[in-house]
Amino acid sequence: IEAMGAGKVDVGWLATFSYVLAKDKYDVELLLVVQRFGSPFYRGQIMVRADSGIQSLKGLQGKRFAFVDPASTSGHLYPKTLLLSKGFEPKTFFGKSVFAGSHNAVVLSIYKGEVDGGAAYDGSRVAVAKSYPDVFEKIKVIAYTKEIPNDTVSVRKELPESLKMKLRDGLKKISKSPKGSKILKRLYGISGLVDLDGLFDPVREAGRLLNLDLANPKSN
Repeated sequence: IEAMGAGKVDVGWLATFSYVLAKDKYDVELLLVVQRFGSPFYRGQIMVRADSGIQSLKGLQGKRFAFVDPASTSGHLYPKTLLLSKGFEPKTFFGKSVFAGSHNAVVLSIYKGEVDGGAAYDGSRVAVAKSYPDVFEKIKVIAYTKEIPNDTVSVRKELPESLKMKLRDGLKKISKSPKGSKILKRLYGISGLVDLDGLFDPVREAGRLLNLDLANPKSN
């Protein structure tokens, strides 16, 4: 984000909330939104150990909980708005909350019993299943967030419009070609690319709801 703001990087592959931050701080422009499994959306999920006896969000009150990162949409922002929507104050709800640093780390913290619950994207258990084949038996999902727009290809506003158009059309063409689609799917699990900035309005609203400082997410 900062490199784009300083003019050192022209194009960035930005995660959902990172794009919203970059848009707010440096007015970067959305070029394309990633599709996976034919959808431009994914969800966050709240997980607990299957043997914990916890059946609902309320059961996590006073417990140890792991988020991903302050700027993570599915692993922080949306799970907190989910708690608010159920009448729970995120700042005081848990006995202790930590940032694990990654989606995989959240899953493993729950798996190893280091925390009672955690939030991560909806494919996070799949990501560790090869190394921990019993992860679906050990960890269960008790709640899902609302749909979240996927990551983006974003550009600096100052780039010539003709170049932006060439980048957009070129990337979409690559994503639709047999060879290009295979590469994107292998690298990032991408099934397509679309251009819709309006998808991100709920993310902006979630940030406002939590009174987040968009210019400095790590302070929230």
